[in-house]
Amino acid sequence: MERMIIFCMLFFCSTMMLTEASPRTVKYKQIQKKIQDLQSMVKDKDAELLHTPENFVEGCLSTAVTCFKKGVQKLQPASSQDNGAFHKAIRIVNKLTYRDSGEHCESYEKKTCESYEKKTPKEFLKGFENLMQ
Repeated sequence: MERMIIFCMLFFCSTMMLTEASPRTVKYKQIQKKIQDLQSMVKDKDAELLHTPENFVEGCLSTAVTCFKKGVQKLQPASSQDNGAFHKAIRIVNKLTYRDSGEHCESYEKKTCESYEKKTPKEFLKGFENLMQ
């Protein structure tokens, strides 16, 4: 009887661990949510155009992530009422870290941030959201 109870407890604990999302997945989902929030808070008219990476190549994403993180620093809130929430969202997005080996980048032309087309802040954030997916 004791063995059966211990087995049931182990089985229950192991199934709970399997259904729990990894911390990295939770972090990425939180960052993706903040990017979506920023789209409604960002100043889009009369704002600086930002270099927006596109056509991402698997295994060569660290350059795109770096460009997006640099661009996020240049975003401005649409109104002063959103200022606190805006800066909090920016801080959370800046916590994004992505490292890849860069081995697959050799066949792909390594681009600098300045080589990407400039787009409006909302298009920039849409591109960032696509990268996060």
